Amino acid sequence: MANVYRVAVIGRTGKGNYGHDLDVVWRALDNVEIVAVADEHEQGRAAAAKRVQARRAYADYRAMLDQERPQIVSVADRWLDAHRDMVVACARAGASVFLEKPMCRTLAEADEMVRACEMHHVKLAIAHQTRYSPRLRVVRDLIRQGQLGDLLELRGRGKEDARGGGQDLMVLGTHVLDLMRFLAGDARWCFARVTQGGRPVTRTEVREGGEGMGPIAGDHITATYGFDNGAQGFFGTHRARHGATTRFGLNVYGTRGVLHLTTGTLPGAYFLDDPSWSPGRSRKAWQEITSAGLGKPEPLTDNSLRAGNVWIARDLIAAIEQDRQPLGSLYDGRAALEMILAVYEAHRVGRPVELPLQNRQHPLTQL
Repeated sequence: MANVYRVAVIGRTGKGNYGHDLDVVWRALDNVEIVAVADEHEQGRAAAAKRVQARRAYADYRAMLDQERPQIVSVADRWLDAHRDMVVACARAGASVFLEKPMCRTLAEADEMVRACEMHHVKLAIAHQTRYSPRLRVVRDLIRQGQLGDLLELRGRGKEDARGGGQDLMVLGTHVLDLMRFLAGDARWCFARVTQGGRPVTRTEVREGGEGMGPIAGDHITATYGFDNGAQGFFGTHRARHGATTRFGLNVYGTRGVLHLTTGTLPGAYFLDDPSWSPGRSRKAWQEITSAGLGKPEPLTDNSLRAGNVWIARDLIAAIEQDRQPLGSLYDGRAALEMILAVYEAHRVGRPVELPLQNRQHPLTQL
């Protein structure tokens, strides 16, 4: 008989709520039983228990872990200030975790989360949904098969709305930087510049970010990363006067062509088979990439975020059963956070910094 997993959900109404549907995802799986929900907010707790059809509801997630002993927990709230404590508590209770992104506030916190999961032999999957898309696997296969040629550059931008700059880097940059790593491997160095009103950020411009993310800075950020084999990545975000939200995504440039990617369950994905990277020169057209392949009709119809979450949940269960890491693991979550914080560290010291970072504290607290 197939295992039936005991699943619990942790959320915080008014403080990140239940993330991007990390609570209701489990209702789409047949081999789980939602045993409980925890939320310090009384009305939010009652609503969540009804929404996910949980048997019991708790004000204290630690009490829930002690009494229910779930095997898997959705740590669903978007706010980051409690991610470390929640994940460590889940690991000590023997529960694997589906975690809302970004992972946490600092590398010191991330290191604690990794140690706890390793020590207690549990898995953690982070909600980078694009990583799980079958379209992205086709993109990676095109690169591996040489259709892009030698990888030269990866250029990503955030949403550049009112959050443009520091908050955009943290909240949306995690998706783009994770995509860079998925396609190019680990970043080896970072050089960056962080400005506010056109001037380099100093201690006086550091502020607390929203969603419990800790210190942030800057309304204009540019960062360059070095990958193996000479490829370089670029990430930029600013508070845009024009075109906010329209540039969010990643372009990947090779010696034979260029790829364009957005994010999501079935992200927009296109390939231009042109080494000049300009359809005006070769008169070649962009070809759409679907889960069926280059230029083929898309057989999948559900492009909802919930569908992407289901893929993550199923892979997390498979990772538990096969004793492997999820496709988007705690190590991937930490690496994306490291690329984010490397921006501030490089700005702080005024030179390129090597990754992994030696400084595990938040660089903005040391300006």
